[in-house]
Amino acid sequence: MIRLDFDERDLRSLRVFCNVAEAGGFAAAEKLLHMSKASISRHVREVEERLGVRLCERGPAGFRLTPEGEVALKLATGALRSLERIRPEIDAVHGVLSGPLALGVVEHALSHPDCKLPQAIAMLKRRAPMVQPRIEVMTFPELNQALREQRVDVAIRGRYPGEDEFDFLPLFSESHRIYGSVRREGKEGRPAREPSLVYRPHPYVDAVLAAGGYVRGPDAGGLEAIALLVATGDYVGLLPTHYAQLIGKRYALRARRGSPSFQHTICAVTDPGRPSTHRSDLFLSILREFHARPSKSGASA
Repeated sequence: MIRLDFDERDLRSLRVFCNVAEAGGFAAAEKLLHMSKASISRHVREVEERLGVRLCERGPAGFRLTPEGEVALKLATGALRSLERIRPEIDAVHGVLSGPLALGVVEHALSHPDCKLPQAIAMLKRRAPMVQPRIEVMTFPELNQALREQRVDVAIRGRYPGEDEFDFLPLFSESHRIYGSVRREGKEGRPAREPSLVYRPHPYVDAVLAAGGYVRGPDAGGLEAIALLVATGDYVGLLPTHYAQLIGKRYALRARRGSPSFQHTICAVTDPGRPSTHRSDLFLSILREFHARPSKSGASA
């Protein structure tokens, strides 16, 4: 017989602890949990007493997890997510799909003419109305971290050379080039000094800088931030072609002469080390169905 060291109250206290850690403190967790600070503190103290270690430091200096707290948060989060999957998977045995489907989507995927995500999600709703999609837009590094931490079931992002950590279902092609502002000229029409390249953590940006053609410019937190800086005329940036064409209609952006061109496939990405669910399997099959159809654009963007 399997014997559990934690009872239902312990599990509730663990959930409270995880929410406090993710919120970054007791005060922030009050609104999230709709509980008083005293009640939250009692639950966290009970978990600490149960484990025999201090999980977090709290006081005038602020809130922070101890090394033991970091380990407890990682393991407890995974365990609680596994418990949440029990009911939906039992439902699936009886032919009923239910529960959440967490999707992480790269920035501005929707603006690509070959993206069929809205149609795929609509079809999921028709085929499995009790499945609730939860969608979050993230950057490339954030998507990888979310996959590793099992915070998303499926990530929609590009596949880059040398990647073998995850499983990839090809959806559509995307290209990137370096863009600048059309109005960037000095006096008498002479080009101003060579602008720096806006930086974000991305394989193609790192490749351009490693090639030595550009110097690193200011950091940006995503495509919107890169486009904003490029539109000033003082910087250049690496952008997806379809997105730059969309923004360029208003801010007169164009690909730099001699710019390298990078092309990859946008994929549905899953973690092979994580047990698959009926919900994610169905959604992947729907994505495969829609993106196997001929694209309306007729070419890569």
